[in-house]
Amino acid sequence: MNQTEQQFLKELEGKLWNAADKLRSTLDAAQYKHAVLGLIFVKYVSDAFKLRQDEIKADLANPEHEYYLDPVDFSEEELLEEIKIELEQRDFYTEKNVFWLPIESRWQFLQDNGPLVIGGAELDVDGKTKKITSVGHLIDNALEGIERDNPKLKGVLNKSYSSLKIDQAKLNELINLIATIPFVHADLNSKDILGHVYEYMLGQFALAEGKKGGQFYTPASIVTLIVEMIEPFEGRVYDPAMGSGGFFVQSEKFIERHANEKQVDAITQKQKISIYGQEYNHTTWQLAAMNMAIRGLDYDFGKEPASTYTNVQHPDLRADFIMANPPFNMKEWNTGVDDNDPRFKYGQPPAGNANFAWMQHMLHHLAPEGSQALLLANGSMSSTTNNEGTIRQALIENDLIECMVALPGQLFTNTQIPACIWFLTKNKKPRVDKAGRKLRGRKGEVLFIDARNLGYMKDRVLRDFSFDDVKRVADLFHAWKTGEEIHGVAYEDQAGFCKSATLEEITKHDFVLTPGRYVGAAEEEDDGVPFGEKMATLTAKLSEQFVESATLEADIKKNLLGLGYEL
Repeated sequence: MNQTEQQFLKELEGKLWNAADKLRSTLDAAQYKHAVLGLIFVKYVSDAFKLRQDEIKADLANPEHEYYLDPVDFSEEELLEEIKIELEQRDFYTEKNVFWLPIESRWQFLQDNGPLVIGGAELDVDGKTKKITSVGHLIDNALEGIERDNPKLKGVLNKSYSSLKIDQAKLNELINLIATIPFVHADLNSKDILGHVYEYMLGQFALAEGKKGGQFYTPASIVTLIVEMIEPFEGRVYDPAMGSGGFFVQSEKFIERHANEKQVDAITQKQKISIYGQEYNHTTWQLAAMNMAIRGLDYDFGKEPASTYTNVQHPDLRADFIMANPPFNMKEWNTGVDDNDPRFKYGQPPAGNANFAWMQHMLHHLAPEGSQALLLANGSMSSTTNNEGTIRQALIENDLIECMVALPGQLFTNTQIPACIWFLTKNKKPRVDKAGRKLRGRKGEVLFIDARNLGYMKDRVLRDFSFDDVKRVADLFHAWKTGEEIHGVAYEDQAGFCKSATLEEITKHDFVLTPGRYVGAAEEEDDGVPFGEKMATLTAKLSEQFVESATLEADIKKNLLGLGYEL
């Protein structure tokens, strides 16, 4: 992306966050997230509809096009009427994968009628009179129209604007502000613009919601790291705790990034992945479905939002790639779960912590040659509480662990709990994987990566990975798996950073999987100054500081005495 495009998106981000601020004083973060994102979605589908409408108009006026209407065959009034009729033909839109919008769902209709309905009004909607009681009702009516005429979006849009406790004039202001957002750019695809906007807004809302924000959003750089390591290039992709669908979005971006390198067409390749997800929270489930819809991705999120523990939406699924960021250390997860649940093959997870329930659920749904990755709290690597150590030992002894990555602190908006990434596979034999890599036999080996010193502070609170950090870890992982150089990187153990350990070594460490135990400490470079000389310099400096400290102490006592306070 060039500098002009980046500047365009940065300005767009600022405008969008200003839009959110219009509601911030009257709604909590969770509510205004849905209010703003829902309207942005309507604006996007309206812009896409209008662009297609303009294309159809041009085709109708083009003598070379099959849709051409010859003015010779019509009077001027008849021609205008015929064009009007043709522009309302649904097939012209659906053939180009553009959502069909009834008149009341088009942005111009919202903008024109917003001021009129603040106190309630009767509107003419496609020749029929309809009573609209508020701006919120006007928006809900638009969303209902979109769902009614686009079955793929049934139940996806959050139609609750009527119930928002907000000044209707302010909601109308928000419509006018979002109206100024351009989803059109000379070099950027409108879906790419909206995708960027959606991801930016989810991240900002996650920050605003604090702890609750982590329920729907995983920082993009962590998702990118997992996707670059697991490489979902084709096959079935599954996330049993999908939140807003970040892993699916990054899977699509992964294909776009690597299509040229693999010498394939990105659009064709994206059709070779199938997306499966599950989410318990209904509004978050809606966010994920909307996230897929705006990108034109087909998906199967089950019949309904549901608990992954007790109501599995894809019982027969065996996925090629499973990625998840489940809730850390979740308690009382097993209510309603059968004690003999076949998912828990390697041991019954304790009721007080769901970490190994998530891991085994994913393994149960993993294809024989599949790969899975999940984020967990660091305690999962060493805990021996309530059967967790026994389960971890069984996973290690069955040679299911492929790689462990320790992450830096301060990566998440919602928790300060240190985290790690587990990578598991059922097949470490030599084979060619879905990304076309020739994998070497890795039986009895586990790669440990200590990434705690990677990344940069993006602000005073949050740390982030640069794409160079992501590539450093991912290239090392692929070099280890293949035994070949990847982008000039050949695998070798590096003190303080990475170590390829055997099951025997792990057994000696009592089946603890903390990378720091295996990678050791990085070698300190000798600066050539003798120890005695260093100590002499340091003690001389300390002596100077003691003298200065005594002088400051005397001055403070003197000043206090002048105020009548003696120490």
